[in-house]
Amino acid sequence: MREQLGLLVCVWFLLCGSSVGRFVVEKNRLKVISPESLKDVYDYAIANHGVGVPQHGGTMFGTVIYPKVNQKACKNFDDFYISFKLIPGSLPIFLLADRGDCYFALKARNAQDAGASAILLVDNMIEPLITMDTQEEDDGPDDYLQNLTIPSAFISKAFGDNIKNALSRGDLVNINLDLSVSFPHPDERVEYEFWTNSNYECGPKCENQVEFVKNFKGAAQMLEQKGYAQFTPHYITWYCPEAFLLSKLCMSQCINHGRYCALDPEEGFRRGYEGKDVVVQNLREASIF
Repeated sequence: MREQLGLLVCVWFLLCGSSVGRFVVEKNRLKVISPESLKDVYDYAIANHGVGVPQHGGTMFGTVIYPKVNQKACKNFDDFYISFKLIPGSLPIFLLADRGDCYFALKARNAQDAGASAILLVDNMIEPLITMDTQEEDDGPDDYLQNLTIPSAFISKAFGDNIKNALSRGDLVNINLDLSVSFPHPDERVEYEFWTNSNYECGPKCENQVEFVKNFKGAAQMLEQKGYAQFTPHYITWYCPEAFLLSKLCMSQCINHGRYCALDPEEGFRRGYEGKDVVVQNLREASIF
């Protein structure tokens, strides 16, 4: 289902006598260097796809381009004879693209194939920032995630519209993309996080996660025990839009009146576990942690 039903948000639990949970969207910050009218620091939401967000602990400086065609980046830019590849003396290109019509990961892949160094995705409605989740790998090429290397930043509609207005006036929009917040270490320990779900029935993406957990478990325990690192798990879920609360889909996949939902493990409503069972299992695993 394109862009999933509703927002992807994340839950993490810490044991402090009792389990306390909160649902968050992982954010970072970017700084507009020019034009003067837009100079400020803005929040952006981090994508939940790609081979980890690249260049953790650093920044990336580039100039924004909003193409006159293929503005949702759902098609290959080669079809329009457009290239964002670096030429000597030029700044990296940050492609500005609109939300809608295709998957977030496909937009990022098309931007990357065209030579863009990053993609800024603009929301198409006024709402809080959301996490950009990827589609099931079975719905697209198997190399969607494995070969995605450019950063994806999801920005608000208001901020995106302001960038478009500046570009339409002929202003040069330069941005410094901060990637450092994603990899903090304020107390001499590396703090790292893992975004997951207790439902491992989603194809290659989940198979990769299971394999990673098996292979990295011992190293993670050693790093934690010796005080080198601090690990925090996040459990992904989504909410059901109000208009669909009474639908079979939401009633079987959600708890708390559609506030917390997960996809059905077997992708069917008549057998096995339901999505709401996955949500409860997420809470159980987080509480045990």
